[in-house]
Amino acid sequence: MFELSPRAGLAPQTTPCAPHEQVSQNPNAATHRSFKERAFDFPFVERRHSMISVPGAEALCLHHDHAHGCTEAFMIRNEFAHVHPAYDGSMHLMLPIECTHELFAKGWGEPHPMAASGMIPKNAVMVFAPRNEGEIGTALKILATSYDFACGKLANPEVIRL
Repeated sequence: MFELSPRAGLAPQTTPCAPHEQVSQNPNAATHRSFKERAFDFPFVERRHSMISVPGAEALCLHHDHAHGCTEAFMIRNEFAHVHPAYDGSMHLMLPIECTHELFAKGWGEPHPMAASGMIPKNAVMVFAPRNEGEIGTALKILATSYDFACGKLANPEVIRL
């Protein structure tokens, strides 16, 4: 079951449109580096430049032989998540729709603004940047759920296209 502890404090400020970026509560360089050292350590994941994000964003792409998730488990091709550059520190990823409810309720993220218009599936989310070592574990748990979704280990029980 996907359960998160509440995130401390108010939500950070983010841009209301694409590019969707976090503009406050950004991590320091050491925290961002520490997160990224662990974020790309999933089996069968290739670290690449994101096909759809800002310059410097790094994508988690699942090797095609292991990409068994539904269409909504991926942003584009086999990219299921990407981590924004250090000045931002947040990430975009795909989650099963019931997990998005928990993510939002506990203050760890928000919907991607393009999802409201139906341009992308409504399970595309921004996960706020971990601000310290203590929050890295939660960010990795959320990322692991996206990975399991892309691998086909988690179902998506709702129709999520508008």
